[in-house]
This record gives sequence, C-alpha cells and structure tokens, in this order.
Amino acid sequence: MDREIAARLRWVRMYHETGNAGLVCARCGISRPTLRKWLRRYQEAGEAGLQSQSRRPLRSPNWKVSEADRATVLRLRAERKGARRIQNELRLHEQRELSLATIHKILSEAGVKPLVRSRRPTQPKRYSRPVPGDRVQMDTMKIARGAYQYTAIDDCSRFRVLAIYPRRNARNTLLFLNRVIEEMPFPIQRIQTDRGGEFFAESVQRRLMSECIKFRPIPPCSPHLNGKVERSQLTDLNEFWSDHPPTGDAIDQRIEEWQFDYNWRRPHGSLGGKTPIDRIAELSEITPLAGEVESAYDETKERIRHREWRVDKALAEHHRRVVELASPNGASSSTTERKRRTKK
Repeated sequence: MDREIAARLRWVRMYHETGNAGLVCARCGISRPTLRKWLRRYQEAGEAGLQSQSRRPLRSPNWKVSEADRATVLRLRAERKGARRIQNELRLHEQRELSLATIHKILSEAGVKPLVRSRRPTQPKRYSRPVPGDRVQMDTMKIARGAYQYTAIDDCSRFRVLAIYPRRNARNTLLFLNRVIEEMPFPIQRIQTDRGGEFFAESVQRRLMSECIKFRPIPPCSPHLNGKVERSQLTDLNEFWSDHPPTGDAIDQRIEEWQFDYNWRRPHGSLGGKTPIDRIAELSEITPLAGEVESAYDETKERIRHREWRVDKALAEHHRRVVELASPNGASSSTTERKRRTKK
C-alpha cells in the first residue's frame, strides 16, 4: 500500500476509534479541513477514495484548437452567424464545446470582420391632439437683448399666436395669455409650458384657473415634450428673424403679418400641405364649445404648481390626499357648477 494512502487510512481509523477530531489532528499534524476531506472520501469510496486525484486543469490556456474545429467555425461564420450562434451549432450538431472567447479568437486570427446588421431607421413617433384647443404649447425665446418672443401653438391645428416683449416676466406673460385667449378661434382646455419662472407666477396660474384652463408644465430637461413650439420657433428664426431686425421700426406690425401668413397662407407639411385655419375648419364639428370645456373642468384637481419638480410632485400627492378626504363623493362636480353660476 502506498505510504500516503496508509497515512490517510491511519487518520480515518484513529478518528473512528477516538471520535475526537482535535486529538487526531494534534497527533498527526494535520488540519481539520484535511481530516474532513479524507473522511468524506473514505465514506464515499472506501480505501480507493484515499488515493490522490489529478490536479491537471480541465482546460489549458495553451490548448490548441483543431483544424477541423477552426474550419467549422469559419464555415458557420460564412453563413453570417454570430459567435453565440456558432457556439450553439457546435454544441448541437458537432458535440463540441468551444467558449465564446475561443470562437472570437479564431475569427480574429482569420481576419474576419464583425457582422454588420442592417437595420431600418426608426421613424419618430408623431403625436397630435384630436381637436383644436385640447393642448396649447407655450414658450419664450430670446431674440436679442431686450427682445423676447412669446409663442403659443395649438397642438392639433398648429394655429399660432406671437408677440414681442422687452422682458419675460409674469406681467408680460399675463398680457400674452390674454392675447392668446382672445385670438385663438377655439376654447383652450390646457396650456403646456416648460418650467420657466415666467409661467409659474401665482397671478398667471390664477388667470388660467379663472378661464377654466388646465396648467400642465413639462418635467425638467424634456424640451422634446414641447417639440411643436420649439420647432415653430426654429421656423421663425429661419424665415422671419433672418430678414427682420428685432429692434427695427414697426416690429410688432411685422410679426403680426408673419403670424397671419403662418396661420392662413403658409402650407404645413405636418398637416398634409394644409394651413392651420383649414385644419380648424375640418374639425369644427367635433371641436367642443366654451360651455362644454367649462363643464368638463374640475377645479378640485387644479392647484398652484411649484416650479421645482420634486417639490411639485410632493405637493401634488398632498393635494390628491386632501381632495380625497374633503370630497369623496361628487363634490367636485357641484363645486364646478357653483363656480359657473358665479361667473355668470
């Protein structure tokens, strides 16, 4: 019997006689994990389990790929199959197991270029509100020092209202808001803006509430949500402001003429070559009247919004809970009716 096997057998028998692992380890000069290992192997395979097992690695970094495997990998790649697909093909049909790293190494050594997958260009998802006045996007744009353009565009018809003011503040926002309400040829249900401070003044929001208009500011860092007004302002820069200095004489009259041309004469690709006023006429039968918009307005769901996004979200949750506690059944509709009677 081999000396190593005899020594291990002696450890096992000594443990069975004494039942004290600490005593066996102390006398034989071995560790407890070593004793446990040989006890387990002896229980599983008897004296044969006490033989030393090979420490040779299953795979070696210097292991050579056979020419047959190399040819198979290159053949599968010629069929426009990727590394993982090649690995699965070898496992399924050739009963060969090659790692992804080995397959990539074979392809790299052969100078095979990566696969180029042809993809269709993704078309942007275009959206539009169903009727005029459902949502009006509003924004401001600095033209020059002391010249700010206010823009309001209807999401559905692209009908616009423009104005120039020396500053963008709450006072000028109120003036522009009055102009939008007067010039839009349909009742406005909601106004959408970015989180500019000129839109969040309490006086501006109170004015919207008095007209039964919902205020819906977009989240921060999301200009794409106000894409229609942003794109229309780019049109202004290219087609109007490139020929008209903002400090020139009669600039207010010039921008009114440009607004009329935009709404009544200029064809729009997004409308199939029609003008905004044509689109409004097409949808006049389904466009709600002012009374219908007022009756659908629920003032209990509206509140003064905060400019800071996180604060506004917390206030929204608080407002929702207060409304649920204060008016669990039908109070919102009665409040709206009471407001309408007061306005009349």
